[in-house]
Amino acid sequence: MSALIEPGQLAHESELVWLEDTTTLDYVRQSLDRLPTRRGKPAYHRDGRMVGYAVLGPEARSSRASGTFLRRVFWLLPHDRDGRPSGLYASGAPSEAVDPRTVAPRVKGYKTQRSEGGPESEAMRELGITLPES
Repeated sequence: MSALIEPGQLAHESELVWLEDTTTLDYVRQSLDRLPTRRGKPAYHRDGRMVGYAVLGPEARSSRASGTFLRRVFWLLPHDRDGRPSGLYASGAPSEAVDPRTVAPRVKGYKTQRSEGGPESEAMRELGITLPES
């Protein structure tokens, strides 16, 4: 779950690689996965699709027990809002979801009105940010 990610677990991220344009996505799911390498596109074993992943810098150390690295992976399931706008997440978002506009290397991101499927706030209107129509 996104809320369970601690800032220290992201300390060695050097970049995020997006596999698709996130400007059209209200939210992405994020998780910390144990992966065999610091870099490169990881294998994906969930339903749905991988949207992006984190790359770790050379200072990142592997786990002594498993030899793996904790890396963030961003993903979506078939029933998420981008695929089913009037489905389960027409409003609200999964617990591990974050607005991709709030994510950066070493920054876990957070939910916004947009990611929750709500109307744009006054601040969003002032910034010229509009929500897509469902």
